[in-house]
Amino acid sequence: MTDVTNDDHARAAELTDGDIEKQAAVLRDAMVEKIAIRHQALGLVLPAEVEQAMRTVPRHLFTGDVDLQAAYEDTAVVTKLNERGASMSSVSAPWLQAVMLGQAGLKPGDRVLEVGSGGYNAALIREVVGPMGSVTTIDIDPEVTDRAQRFLADAGYGDVEVICADAEFEIEPPRTFNAIIITVGSWDVPPAWPSQLAEGGKLVVPLRTWGMTRSWVLEHQGGALVSRDRQVCGFVAMQGVGAHKGTATPLLDADSDHTVGLWRDEKDTVDAAALSGVLDLPRVEVWTGIKVGAGIRYSDQDLWLATTLPGFSLITASQKALDDGIVALPWQYGTPAFVDGPNLAYRPKPRPIDRDVFEFGAFAHGPQAEQSARRLADQIDAWNLAGRPEPRLSVHPAGTPDDELPDGHVLDKVHTRLVISWPPAR
Repeated sequence: MTDVTNDDHARAAELTDGDIEKQAAVLRDAMVEKIAIRHQALGLVLPAEVEQAMRTVPRHLFTGDVDLQAAYEDTAVVTKLNERGASMSSVSAPWLQAVMLGQAGLKPGDRVLEVGSGGYNAALIREVVGPMGSVTTIDIDPEVTDRAQRFLADAGYGDVEVICADAEFEIEPPRTFNAIIITVGSWDVPPAWPSQLAEGGKLVVPLRTWGMTRSWVLEHQGGALVSRDRQVCGFVAMQGVGAHKGTATPLLDADSDHTVGLWRDEKDTVDAAALSGVLDLPRVEVWTGIKVGAGIRYSDQDLWLATTLPGFSLITASQKALDDGIVALPWQYGTPAFVDGPNLAYRPKPRPIDRDVFEFGAFAHGPQAEQSARRLADQIDAWNLAGRPEPRLSVHPAGTPDDELPDGHVLDKVHTRLVISWPPAR
């Protein structure tokens, strides 16, 4: 594997407009090298068959009007916006598509269902499963499926079946698949997905729990779906019957120059009146002594906190609120927090204590801020003492009695009861 530099883009730019396919090939190879490097950083291996597919499929034929350079950046390309400017459809980031294809463990001859149609991912799948396999892609938006069908045909993948329908329900005619890959953010697992999954098959689904999305690999086991792997990800939200909206609670006045709020994605609510003015109260800081190295992922800690802290939320903020120190978050889009009556605690950006070593902390505001901060810090400590464990997810039909569920934290959805379990401390 070679290092990727701007030389690849320069070499592509030197080719004339008549050499579009040669330019695309150079950029495509550079994109794949970046993906392989990113896989290494994530502790993953890019499967050879997925790598070959990504070196083969002309992504620029699926990205609409963006220029050739942009078509081969390792980022998502938005292809449709709603009236508020929010993304409704996109060609996902190639690194994430490669991760999910690897999670699915596809092999030649497999029958694959993709939920969410951009065209490019379906073409990648088609390359991997080969002429003896089959690919069906489904989307609720006719504009999206029309575009996907047109792009697939133009790129030479006209044998991919494109269906316009709500994937909440089984497709017609009924059939089963060796793999089902969901490429939209899903709040629940409708019965249609496990019923269409062949025995021994894999469901790869970006499932939202407490507002946090993980791409889970699920397999049939004893009447449930049980996880084999998970990766952090983000996707455009599901539309149709399976759509779900979370609840935003502002923590500052609407006329403030700053925006800070709480996001909750499940049924419980926040008493906004009790939190009025909470950020105006002094901030209590507790540092845990628990450390993490630079570049080491700790996203499983987020799920640990969600399963151990009542009143769990995600705290979000505008960049101006971060820059002005209103809250000390690592980024804008969602950091673990919890609400205890009039008190708010959250995990701030880890502070540097040595070269490439950082320490976790807990910040809190409110009448009992010290108590709340220490409660959050205690759970970070508990996660560390447990050996920084990996979560296990099992998905059970709604109505499954409590005594038939495995030990763990139960999260009730519409169609399912999710159980997140943690292995015993080592």
